Amino acid sequence: MDTILVTGATGTVGSALIPALRARGAAVRAMTRDPGLSVPGAETAVADLRDPEAVGAALKGVDAAFLNSPSAPDAASLQIRFADLARDAGVNRLVLLSQYAARADSPVRFLRWHAEVEAHVRSLGIEYTVLRPNLYLQALLAFAGTIAQGFFAAPIGDAAVSAIDTRDIADAAAAVLTGPGHAGRTYTLTGPRAVTHGQIAQALSAAMGRDVTFHDTSADQFAAALTGLLPPWQIEGLLEDYAHYARGEAAEVHTAVADLTGKPARDVTDFARDHLSVLLPEGEIR
Repeated sequence: MDTILVTGATGTVGSALIPALRARGAAVRAMTRDPGLSVPGAETAVADLRDPEAVGAALKGVDAAFLNSPSAPDAASLQIRFADLARDAGVNRLVLLSQYAARADSPVRFLRWHAEVEAHVRSLGIEYTVLRPNLYLQALLAFAGTIAQGFFAAPIGDAAVSAIDTRDIADAAAAVLTGPGHAGRTYTLTGPRAVTHGQIAQALSAAMGRDVTFHDTSADQFAAALTGLLPPWQIEGLLEDYAHYARGEAAEVHTAVADLTGKPARDVTDFARDHLSVLLPEGEIR
């Protein structure tokens, strides 16, 4: 069996990727910063992207690696160093988790950072594949508190976004990491349709059996709500992300999930149904 290193192993994508890889017969090495954590179904490698020696040890004997971006202002430089270490360790295949519409001249800092890492990975001379997912449906879970109260808000207006379930990102990544024919490819990963936040509210309402409404809000109000919860650089980046969505720049639908996995991408209705335990008020069962 090939051994595949998964960075961000306890995150939203990584935690779904590990069982998806195991189902395909791969041996998984899960990279985590927590020395007390044991990841089910995987060998645990304790390493921080800021510690090149520990990362090098985690990469030893690895056939392929999945590189997920950390939430940090220097994320691009950390990913670039990881890619260099993977090349030096003789890793045969690198799968990079990027972002929908990544480009060097984007007004969105996160998209510029991802484009920088993509360009570096392409220059390394090793086999690589780039995955560019759109807005995560699981990002709605950050609004679970207000959704339980019957509303959520964001500065996006009525723009549609082809948002994707992170389980589909994991399934697509597992296919690319374990199958042939993906070298040098870039796949844009989206949901099966573009939905407005108003339509998302309708899907949540139907699944929860209670009214959930979407409130369009200003960028200033959104930033104020996040102040103290996220660092300033991250709030500023999220505002740029939402401005990108509001301009209608993230509505295209791609078939890569179905093409790679043989299954249709999950709809927002699937997401809402499958996450009721998180979205419903505490103690309420449906």
